[in-house]
Amino acid sequence: MSLDLVFLGPPGAGKGTQAKTCAERHGLSHVSTGDLFRQNLKEETPVGLMARGFMDKGLLVPDEVACQMVRECLEGEGDTEGFILDGFPRTIAQAETLDGDLSRMQRPLTAVVSFEIADGMLTERLTGRLTCRDCSTPFHVAFNPPEQEGVCDACAGELCTRDDDTEQAVGARLSEYRDKSAPLLDFYETRGLLCGVDAAQPVDGVSAALERALEDR
Repeated sequence: MSLDLVFLGPPGAGKGTQAKTCAERHGLSHVSTGDLFRQNLKEETPVGLMARGFMDKGLLVPDEVACQMVRECLEGEGDTEGFILDGFPRTIAQAETLDGDLSRMQRPLTAVVSFEIADGMLTERLTGRLTCRDCSTPFHVAFNPPEQEGVCDACAGELCTRDDDTEQAVGARLSEYRDKSAPLLDFYETRGLLCGVDAAQPVDGVSAALERALEDR
């Protein structure tokens, strides 16, 4: 029986880190929708070209296009041990489409994990992030500072803060996530799939809590 999971959580909750380690631990496919989107654009796949058509017109990529990217990815996985969807679905419409797609594949979700953390801690995490302009190595002013201020340990490149990691931008992102996530969490809770994990702990503590939650499923 496959282990098919959805990871939900606000930006900065650490769901990407947990998805990667959990996928390695259990032999699952880690489907990061951000990476998937960039890959389809770079390779100019049919669905990638469809997405670019909307982007070039300054329009948001419709749910249908995002769902098709995920659908094609999951269908291409074949008979695997399972998957983790990281960053998808984002809306009720996407969740309903995913539900139908998985039903046709006869692969119902095992669980939907919600990584829970207070906005104040998220703001501290996000506004302190630094990224190397040259090699993209990540740092954090409090949790993972570079040896020399403003300089990448890996390549000596310049460290910078992303435009969307300013306090104002982070506040807007978190507000948008809370508005959109509430109905999505309710959607999965009514289906008996939702389980919460305290994401305010150190990384190892979150991993342990995640494993306990999956064992309970």
